[in-house]
Amino acid sequence: MRSASLLCWVLCASLGLLSTAAAVHAQPLRSALKIARLKYTGGDWYNDPSAEVNLLRFVQQHTTIPVNPVFEPVEATSDALFQYPILFLTGHGNVVFSAEEIRRLRAYLLNGGFLYIDDDYGLDTAIRRELRRIFPDKELVELPFSYGLFHCHFSFPNGVPKIHEHDGKPPQAFGIFHEGRLCVLYTYESNPSDGWADPEVHNDPPEKREAALRFGTNIIVWALTQPVQASAPARAEPVGRSAPVP
Repeated sequence: MRSASLLCWVLCASLGLLSTAAAVHAQPLRSALKIARLKYTGGDWYNDPSAEVNLLRFVQQHTTIPVNPVFEPVEATSDALFQYPILFLTGHGNVVFSAEEIRRLRAYLLNGGFLYIDDDYGLDTAIRRELRRIFPDKELVELPFSYGLFHCHFSFPNGVPKIHEHDGKPPQAFGIFHEGRLCVLYTYESNPSDGWADPEVHNDPPEKREAALRFGTNIIVWALTQPVQASAPARAEPVGRSAPVP
């Protein structure tokens, strides 16, 4: 088991990104950060391969985090899984994990790993089902606008930005917590990762791409530096349900 190696990926306070409280949990990076694209059965896990490459380049320009901006697919059953501090999953439809993939993803997340899921439209039903398989004992919590992820580097006073319209519903961010640590982040009706893709892919306005990349930077900073909290935000929603519409 290589889960212990995840602990080495937390940033040191000298990066200038941490609060005093967060610095208590900080350790130095041992190598440049790569984000792994999580593969799955049943859908287009490979969608927008330029997304995390562009995000990491932006992170490189706006923080002191050492990065390696490459497209790096990984299977949950791979021995390499525990080498990545951050996994990214996106797509448009079905998501299916095998029993072994479920077991390993649970172990990864309980041992310090972080999974960011972005609904690229049509992913919601399937991903909630699979999250319930990974964590039948945990709930998705809607993150309030005051949550630290929205303010840890760039400021997002209204929470996750609305990058693509989808069904025109308000954008929402949900999380799953383990022992006070956010281990799964799920964005719905927002689609920041489309704003990370090469400009000609979606033809998003520059201000939308900028907002998406800034929010992605916050995700990375928070995943690597978040302080352990006594409890998760109070508002919770079972992971098997659809996202509420305010």
